[in-house]
Amino acid sequence: MSFNNVIYEDVVYICNELGEKLRKAEGSTWLISGGGGFIGGYFLDILDYCNRYIFKKPCRVICLENFISGIPERISHLGDNRNFKFLNRDVAKPFSIRGKVDYIVHAASIASPTFYRKYPIETIETNVTGLKNLMDLGVKKKVKSFLFFSTSEIYGNPDPKWIPTPENYNGNVSCTGPRACYDESKRLGETLCVNYHSQYDLPVKVVRPFNVFGPGLRIDDKRVIPDFFNNALNGRKIEILSNGSPTRSFCYISDAMCGFMSAILSDCNGEAFNIGNDQLEVSMIGLAKAVAKTVGGTDVEYKQSSDINYLVDNPQRRCPDLTKARKLLGYEPKIDLDKALRRTMEWYRKAYQFEGGVRNENFHYRNWICWPCFRCVPCT
Repeated sequence: MSFNNVIYEDVVYICNELGEKLRKAEGSTWLISGGGGFIGGYFLDILDYCNRYIFKKPCRVICLENFISGIPERISHLGDNRNFKFLNRDVAKPFSIRGKVDYIVHAASIASPTFYRKYPIETIETNVTGLKNLMDLGVKKKVKSFLFFSTSEIYGNPDPKWIPTPENYNGNVSCTGPRACYDESKRLGETLCVNYHSQYDLPVKVVRPFNVFGPGLRIDDKRVIPDFFNNALNGRKIEILSNGSPTRSFCYISDAMCGFMSAILSDCNGEAFNIGNDQLEVSMIGLAKAVAKTVGGTDVEYKQSSDINYLVDNPQRRCPDLTKARKLLGYEPKIDLDKALRRTMEWYRKAYQFEGGVRNENFHYRNWICWPCFRCVPCT
């Protein structure tokens, strides 16, 4: 599941879109948790591209990763890069970092509902204890900016009057349901952020991603788009585990990364931003048909999940109000769903070596292989 030309093209697009905004980061030191994951990997690749083609003085990048959901292959191309340092760390446990740190990105998290329900305590610890550890470090190092990845899940199942959903909607969230370990720990994380900003003047920004997908999102992640592609590319029918009516507005990763980078490089301290795509709200049956069309020769069927909690507290609609991000960050999503699905399919075909309906099976969700040796269990 390595870096390939699809991700490289995305990175070039992102850097061209951000333009002069990136100059603020020149010569700085970045600490990124979860750098081997879907979103964290893009941060590493963007900074590497900037070092190679944009900056005169390169960035130094420190990646904290324990590969509970990320995998080594995604960032193995950076292994010999002298500007990158990789540390096998669980951010929920005490750790120390030598030298200066200018920017901190807390992208480590278990974000798939299937897996955060399976590992609820680890999910809470990463989103709360891990966040506090990183913010304490940020205060100590007097960082220039801190970015916390929250989620659109903090809104729960919004009242239809609040869709599209703005940042000032307080949410309709269960604190005891099967999704609460993720939803409520992200909400508490945001509470920590605003209080560290007010008490310690930590220059923190919060982003709330709305259904971001694309290259780098594991095909065994169990979220809906990789699940649909996993079915279709393996020559199976696409399985819909609901009645097909819930809707989402999906956002391609390169659009989302422009929003995330704009947020951390901005002066909007203490603020939270929706980052997503408000151009199209699509139903699950509509999405299944779109994936089927993209792959070709695939049918769609309805099935009942074996997980009795699969649909509990599942929002019926999700669509962001992007007014604030447009005004303060200049954020504007541009990539439509059809193009985003085509690019995602291209990456899945290359990364998972799909040939004639057969794929490489060497990738597993809990891949306890440490980087960079690829042989042993995680280093202590």
